[in-house]
Amino acid sequence: MTDPTIGSLRVNGATLHYEVRGQGPLLLLIPGGTGGAASFCGIADGLATEYTVATYDPRGMSRSTLDDPEAEQRVAEHADDAFRMLELLSPDEPARVFGASSGAIAALHLLTTHPQRLERVVAHEPPVVEVLPDAAEHRALIARVEATFHTQGLMPAMAVFAAGLKKDVDTTEPKAEIKLPPQAAARAERTMGDLPYFVERIVPSFMSYSPDLQRLEALSDRLVLACGQDSRGELPYRPAAFLAERLGTELQHFPGGHTGLTTHPAEFGERLCKAFRA
Repeated sequence: MTDPTIGSLRVNGATLHYEVRGQGPLLLLIPGGTGGAASFCGIADGLATEYTVATYDPRGMSRSTLDDPEAEQRVAEHADDAFRMLELLSPDEPARVFGASSGAIAALHLLTTHPQRLERVVAHEPPVVEVLPDAAEHRALIARVEATFHTQGLMPAMAVFAAGLKKDVDTTEPKAEIKLPPQAAARAERTMGDLPYFVERIVPSFMSYSPDLQRLEALSDRLVLACGQDSRGELPYRPAAFLAERLGTELQHFPGGHTGLTTHPAEFGERLCKAFRA
């Protein structure tokens, strides 16, 4: 790993920790889940051979602190944080943005609100379940996760959440064992501390977000919708597939599943470079 340049950025209600490496046009990576900037450790160096790669911890996660720890979290504010990063690191040129999972939701909102600042956006499995015809079922899932969290605690809530994301058709095919790279395995333990915040604040807010479909349709030439090749049938796959069909764009498939950038970092990074070159 190349040692990145570390910085902090003051935004509305929070202070963001960010890291920059490489040279070239700016590529901003927006993490999902609880991984923060560290979730991109497996791909950042490879991307930095072509781009100035910026990663950061979303507000309230890891090293990015909230002024008010109890503040409600909104997609629009997280997207504005990404916009402030662009303004800081690439004030004169449009940038490329990659978002994973909840970070992909922020990236979609960023595209609809500040398209002039963006060359291209790659959104990997944004769980914008409100676009789906069975959205009501997923609202009920989120409500169950919230209720379980408050009555039984974190791990039972995570179990409910995981069950709701699984493939909708059972398969008898054996699953290949996934062995995480050493850095990712060590990181998994560190991210546990962010899980309560993620389950209580991020999941309900982000999964109830409805993207502006008309704006996305008008901007579809700048948007790449991507899914994991192993994610077919899982809930996070479906919104991206739905949006690609709705917008008339090709759905691109990346190595691995929802967390492919962690389980297949080298292949994932190569596929991401191709998506930005296209």
